[in-house]
Amino acid sequence: MMPAPESHSLIVERRLRHAPEKVWRALTQSWLIDEWLMSNDFVPEVGRRFTLRAPAPLPEWSGVTHCQVITVEPARLLAYRWGDGTESASGLKTIVTWTLTPQEGGTLLRMEQSGFPSTTALSYQRLDRSWPGFLDKLDQIAGLSGD
Repeated sequence: MMPAPESHSLIVERRLRHAPEKVWRALTQSWLIDEWLMSNDFVPEVGRRFTLRAPAPLPEWSGVTHCQVITVEPARLLAYRWGDGTESASGLKTIVTWTLTPQEGGTLLRMEQSGFPSTTALSYQRLDRSWPGFLDKLDQIAGLSGD
């Protein structure tokens, strides 16, 4: 039997000055996700399929990410499958998991994107550079998202 292919995860954690409910709102309301990540048709319902659309494609990526919600625990945990839309075995298929932990004066937000096979090194590198900036924007949007 052949060993399973090696996979990698990206993890970004931030301490935000906002209550978990405000961070949750920024993570789950489509119009707010537009502001910090990409245009989308997200609805926080388990099993719901949605797409994220970048303003322009990149080399080796159409700019469209196909996703499916797999876990919704309000103000605590959100997870979805994240794929690049290809049907090939070498296409990007990962899981993004958001964990919100209440802390005094705010929320510890943890984003883990897991399951990067070694064959998707370019995608891993791009997302490794992109997630910190996305979380900076999410922090700003959470602060503006109302009470």
